[in-house]
Amino acid sequence: MSKPLNTMKTPLKRVRGLGSAKDGTQHFWIQRITAVALIPLALLMTGTVIRLAGADHATVAAAFHNPLIAIIALLAILAAFWHLKLGAQVIIEDYIHAEGAKLATLLAVTFAIFVVGGIAAISVLKLFFGA
Repeated sequence: MSKPLNTMKTPLKRVRGLGSAKDGTQHFWIQRITAVALIPLALLMTGTVIRLAGADHATVAAAFHNPLIAIIALLAILAAFWHLKLGAQVIIEDYIHAEGAKLATLLAVTFAIFVVGGIAAISVLKLFFGA
């Protein structure tokens, strides 16, 4: 009786193309890019918040009516919440081993992050458009 053809392959040949979905490297780089992007964005937003500390609503609204401030704020929100989502996903995947619990937690945390990030973005847009 002859062996099946696939047993003639070397161990490396049998596993090549199997294993990861080749998504880990992209995930790693996106998380690093968002981290680097957050450095200047966080500094600019911190400076803006410090400058506006103690100001009334009209002054804050006028500051965020400036397109540059609004765009920086929106980019900071996008980068921060995307970075948060990626980091939370890694933690959940590493520490929750039951597949059902892992999926439920990923869905709940991702939903919460998008809701809070969306509220933050809408708040900046309301200040920008003066609604």
